[in-house]
Amino acid sequence: MHARQLALDLQHRAALGREDFLVSDCNAAAVAAIDAWPDWPHSGLVLAGPAGSGKTHLVEVWRQQSGARAIQANEIRGDPGALLDGLRAIVIENCGPGIDETALFHLLNAAERLDADVLLTATSELQGWSLSLSDLKSRLNRLPVVVLEPPDDVLLQALMIKLFSDRQIEVGQPVLTYLARRVERSFAAVRDMVERLDRAAIEEKRPVTRALAARILNEINDEAG
Repeated sequence: MHARQLALDLQHRAALGREDFLVSDCNAAAVAAIDAWPDWPHSGLVLAGPAGSGKTHLVEVWRQQSGARAIQANEIRGDPGALLDGLRAIVIENCGPGIDETALFHLLNAAERLDADVLLTATSELQGWSLSLSDLKSRLNRLPVVVLEPPDDVLLQALMIKLFSDRQIEVGQPVLTYLARRVERSFAAVRDMVERLDRAAIEEKRPVTRALAARILNEINDEAG
């Protein structure tokens, strides 16, 4: 029996610079929109995409460029001017159904008065937010919306290489090809798979091989039912 080493639950440091973001057809429009700042029409942008699609990375890229403050949508309350607090840019993350529509409307208006840029992120486009406040709908409909699509073949393997590299793990091309053909085609699934492989490799003191990859994929599929 192989000795097992406890995999400590430590956060690895992901590379979040602009040069680290992987660009393919599925996300090129979103990258171009972020790169176009500060020449944004109406001083705002909505960035939509599923969990793990790269929104957090692009938000960090924009924050580094703009000096923006990032807040969660459920933190919008009180005086919108105080949330901006003299800043010229703000990120509002995880917008969508259930958001305080009046508070968001006032914050957007305050940002416009103060000439501040606003980046909103969401898992769905505006139609999926179930908004009822007509003034807010009108305000948001003025903003460009860019969508991060599910990964294509090129990005899927490149994403795996990056995630393994972030964890300082070397994986051969045959293993990457094997994984790319079998993993669920979503950013969140690839991230989960890499994390599991990393943990198993640490615990079992072994490299990430095709056999280990097959076992972890089987475990994931069994859990999914």
